[in-house]
Amino acid sequence: MRIVPIFTALLVLVSLYMLVMERDLLLNAAGVEPAQAQSDDTAASASTNERGLFGVVVQQITERDLESAVVLRGRTAASRSVEVRSETTGPVVSAPRPRGAMIRAGELLCAIDPGTRAASLAEAEARLSEARARLDEAQTNFDTTMRLTEEGYSAQNRVATAEATLQSARSGVEAAQAGVAAAQAEMARLTILAPFDGVLEASSAETGSLLTAGGLCATVIQLDPILLVGYAAETQIDRLAVGAMAGARLSSGAEVTGRVSFLSRASDVTTRTFRVEVTVPNPDLAIRDGMSADIMVAATASRGHLVPGSALTIADDGTLGMRLVDETNHTYFVPVTVLRDAPQGFWVSGLPEVADVIVTGHEYVTDGIEVRVTRRGEE
Repeated sequence: MRIVPIFTALLVLVSLYMLVMERDLLLNAAGVEPAQAQSDDTAASASTNERGLFGVVVQQITERDLESAVVLRGRTAASRSVEVRSETTGPVVSAPRPRGAMIRAGELLCAIDPGTRAASLAEAEARLSEARARLDEAQTNFDTTMRLTEEGYSAQNRVATAEATLQSARSGVEAAQAGVAAAQAEMARLTILAPFDGVLEASSAETGSLLTAGGLCATVIQLDPILLVGYAAETQIDRLAVGAMAGARLSSGAEVTGRVSFLSRASDVTTRTFRVEVTVPNPDLAIRDGMSADIMVAATASRGHLVPGSALTIADDGTLGMRLVDETNHTYFVPVTVLRDAPQGFWVSGLPEVADVIVTGHEYVTDGIEVRVTRRGEE
C-alpha cells in the first residue's frame, strides 16, 4: 500500500477545511481584516461583471437633409405629334413635301383634285339665289295682302295664304344656305394644312395617289419645346411637384435643363410607376425624339438619418426599426420608416435628432440590458 497518495489526499482535505470552515482564522493569521477581504471580493466581483457585459459597436448618427433630387431614367419625346389625314376622297394634285422639311402652321401639305365639287358648289349657290328671289317675292306679296286687308279690299283668308307662302320661302332659303355651306366645307377639305409649326417626319402623299377618307397625308411632330419622359416609383412621386427644376444628360452627352410640366395621377398597371414629363426648350432642334436621358428632378426637402442597411432589425411583432443605446448604455428599440435607399445604406425617419445606433451586435441584445459600448472608429 502506497503512503504518499494517502498523505496527499489528507493534506488537500485539511486545506479545504481550513479555507472554508476556518477562513477568518486564516485571515487573522495572515494579518488581513475580514472587512477588507469583503471589500476586495466586491471589487473583484464588479470587475468580473464589467468584463461579462456584452460588447456592441455604436455609431452616432445625426439627422440631416436628404439629397434633394430624384434621379429617373427616361427618354426624349416630341411635345406634339399628329398624323394628318384626309377627310374626303380624291387624287392628290400637289407636289409631295420631303421628309424632314420644316413646316409652318397653315402651310399646305396635300391638295386633292376637286372633281365635280366646284360644280356642286356653283349649283348650291344658284339654288340659294333662286330661294332668295322667291323669298323677296313672297315678302312683297305678304306685305301687299296685309295692307289691302287692313283697308278692306281683300279677304282675311288671303293673309293666311300669303303668310304660309312667306314661311315656305324662308325655309327654302335656309335649305339653300345649308347646301352652300356643305359644298364649301367639302371644297375646304380638298386642302390639307399643317396644324402647327413642326417637322415633317414622314413625306406627304405623292402626286396622283388616291386619298380616301381617313387616308394618311403626312406626319408632323413638334420638337420645340421637347419633352423628357421618365417614370417615378411610388416612393418618389410625392417628392416631385409641377414646376420643379430638372436637368438631364442625354445619350449624346448634351446637358439640358427644364421644368416639370406633368405628373401622372394614375400609375402604369404593369410597372406601378408614374409618368413624369419635363419640358425643355429646343430652338435649334438639336435634341431628337427618342434619345435616352438620365433625368434629375429637384425634390421637395425632407430630413432623415442615413444609416447602414445592416443596422436595421425587426422586432418580435414584425416592426422594422433599430436598436439604440441611451446615456446609461442600456439598449432600446425605435421603429423607423425607410424613406429611400442610397449607396451608403438607407434614409430613415423616426430616430431622435442625434441617435447612438448599434451597428454591430444589435441582433444579440434585447431591450433594457446594459452593454459595453465601443464607438465606431475606436475598435
